This record gives sequence, structure tokens and C-alpha cells, in this order.
Amino acid sequence: MEAVLYTLIPLAAVAVGAIATTFAKPSPTMRSAIQHFAAGVVFAAAAGEILPDVKHGGPLAAVLIGAAVGIVCMLILKWYADKAKGPVGLATATAIDLVVDGMVLGIGFAAGMDQGILLTVALTLEVLFLGLTLVGEFEERLSRWKAVGATCLLGLGLPLGALLGLPISTLPGAGKTAFYAFGLIALLYLVTEELLVEAHERPETPFSTAMFFVGFMAILTLEQLMRQ
Repeated sequence: MEAVLYTLIPLAAVAVGAIATTFAKPSPTMRSAIQHFAAGVVFAAAAGEILPDVKHGGPLAAVLIGAAVGIVCMLILKWYADKAKGPVGLATATAIDLVVDGMVLGIGFAAGMDQGILLTVALTLEVLFLGLTLVGEFEERLSRWKAVGATCLLGLGLPLGALLGLPISTLPGAGKTAFYAFGLIALLYLVTEELLVEAHERPETPFSTAMFFVGFMAILTLEQLMRQ
């Protein structure tokens, strides 16, 4: 149940981001810097916490099957997100995305407590930005506080996804490895097709680019401190 409890942290981050953006919207440069930082954090979590379990946790067939399922799911999610229009489409695509994030967190805790905590940090930063952006989209159709409420409601996809991921810890080795491979693909998709793509829609600066590596090193540093 640790995974479900820990999803309350990113869930709170969604609410904080949603409320904060109604009072002070971040500048394009700051948004890009936040996205780069979050991308570095998620990438480090994927490479340092999930990849070793994929490489050493089970047979190659399980890795390939889990990765293949992950690729297909992420492509379907991308296809739907590209076709989604209006607040309903946006809400649906976001809810699916958050459920997947919750499942990835469950996968992390199945791999170990340290992995789960570091993934919690990574996903908290990612969904904090999500809260910042969703309210702006919803405010085109809803009042300010209804937009905040809708954003927070979508955040419940995180604990739902974690609940769906709970049975992973009871699977045999090959089954866990397949899910680790799925989680790795989901995290890499988040970095390459969501965070960095959106960050590059704004003018690049040396500061925003450097924030990717700052985020990457922050997770590596935190990992080392936790294991001392």
C-alpha cells in the first residue's frame, strides 16, 4: 500500500500547481526551465531506478514483451492526445496519462522502497507542471475555481493507477520484469514526447537547457544520499 499512500504527494502537487497558476502564471522562460528540470529528474529516475531491474531482473523475452506493450500503449495515448479536442478530450487524455503515471509508481515500489521514493519525487515534479498547465486550458470554458477543481479531480488518476499496480509485487520474476520494461518505456515517453517537446515549443535559453542536467544530477545525488 506504500505506492497508494505516496501518490498523495504528487496529488498534492497537482493541487498546488493548479491553485498557484490562478494567481501568478509562470513566464514562458520559467515554464521551459521547469519542464527541462522535470525531464532531467524523470530521465534519471528511469535510468537509475528502473533500467537496472529491466537489465538484470528476468529473461529477455519478458523485457521485449513488456517493452512492446509499453510502446503500443504510449503510441495509442499519443494518437488519442493528438485527436482530443476541447476540455472533455483534454480531461480524458490527461486522466489516462495520470493513471499510467500511478501504475509506474506502483511498479517502482514493487522494485523497492528506494526506487519508489525517487520515482515519487520525479513524478511529483512532472504533475506539478501538469497542474500549472491544465488550469489555463480549463479556464477557457470554466470559471477559475471550477478549473482548479477539475484539475484536482483528474489527479485522482494517480492513486487509481497505483492501486492497479499493486498486484505487480506478487508476480513471478518474469512478470515483474515485463512490468519494469513497461514502466521504463512509459517514463522515457514522458521525457521525450511530453516534457521536452512542450519545453521546446518556447525559445531555448542556456538556463533552461542547463536545468535538464541539474534535474538529472539532483536525482543521482539524492539516490547516493539515500544509500549512505
